[in-house]
Amino acid sequence: MSAALAGGIATALAVISLMLVPFGSPRVSWPFPKHPELSVLRDAGWTRSLLAWEGLRALAMICGFAVGGPLGPLPGALVGASAPSIVARTLAARKREERARQTVAVLQMTLAGLRSGASLTEALRLATGSGREVALAPFARAMRAFDLGAPLDVALRDARAEARDRRVILGLEALSLCVAEQLPSSRSAMLVASAVDRLVFEQRTADDVRARTSGLRIQVVLLAVLVPGLALYLAVTVPGMRETFTTPLGRFVLLPIAAILEAAGILASRRVVNAIR
Repeated sequence: MSAALAGGIATALAVISLMLVPFGSPRVSWPFPKHPELSVLRDAGWTRSLLAWEGLRALAMICGFAVGGPLGPLPGALVGASAPSIVARTLAARKREERARQTVAVLQMTLAGLRSGASLTEALRLATGSGREVALAPFARAMRAFDLGAPLDVALRDARAEARDRRVILGLEALSLCVAEQLPSSRSAMLVASAVDRLVFEQRTADDVRARTSGLRIQVVLLAVLVPGLALYLAVTVPGMRETFTTPLGRFVLLPIAAILEAAGILASRRVVNAIR
């Protein structure tokens, strides 16, 4: 009865807090100096306020707490609290990879324009005139600032200051150096070509590492899913095991430690792959 009352009170507080959060208002600021997932949310495309993000996380945690099942409410609450961050980081990684690939395409198109006799401004304008707006945002933003009267090298440096991906920063630096030094088209083509060669080599290396380690990463995930799946199966089919999981020892010691070890194993394997890449 007390658990049901606590769950009802928590749900009511979550609903009230979500009603008070202005989801569509970009003016709501985070009360702390810096949100730990600010860059991840920006890369993932989250357009609402940070308070709305924390409200979504609280709602997911309460849902996981409510549907904990035979394993108890605490594991469900942990899964619910971490699920939004996992989804956001996955989307952010995909969009960063897409933006990096599009950067290579923009530089290649700019290089083709320079080799055909066009100036750097004309070549960059033609390169940013096609493709997805999200992927071309740094380069297109620099060209819009240039059209509004800002010097092109200053616009490229400003776009570089706002960029977070190293490959995008490399492309913007190469272009801004060409403009700042007033290099002729032939020298600019050589500099842009060196940046393209480096980015293409890094991209091919990353793709090769990803292809070679795909089987290993799948095995790591399957092994990580096997243990909680087996525990859930035993909790459903074996009454004694379910009673063990529902005791304070199982809910507050065994299950949290198992979840922490599972998450640490997956994160460690991904960190090794990213370090190699």
